[in-house]
Amino acid sequence: MLHEPAAKIETDKAASKKAKLGVKMFLFYTLVYAGFVFIGLTRPEWMGLEAIGELNVAIVYGFGLIVLAIIMGFIYNYLCTKMEDEMNKH
Repeated sequence: MLHEPAAKIETDKAASKKAKLGVKMFLFYTLVYAGFVFIGLTRPEWMGLEAIGELNVAIVYGFGLIVLAIIMGFIYNYLCTKMEDEMNKH
């Protein structure tokens, strides 16, 4: 028996736009992360300063990076789905 794919595979007309969006989002995240590294290298004492409640800058910035990555993943998925729906119509 031959098993065929559940969905028909076609060319993705939105692929180049999705790739450009991914690169832009990657560069944005890289800049935000570079800020974290820059502070750690040039002013490590700032990382120990109290930021929110009893949490220091290092903890807040670090968790902020994680949350930002998750949010950006959802945004990327939403925008890519929207592009695919618009550009891959038959």
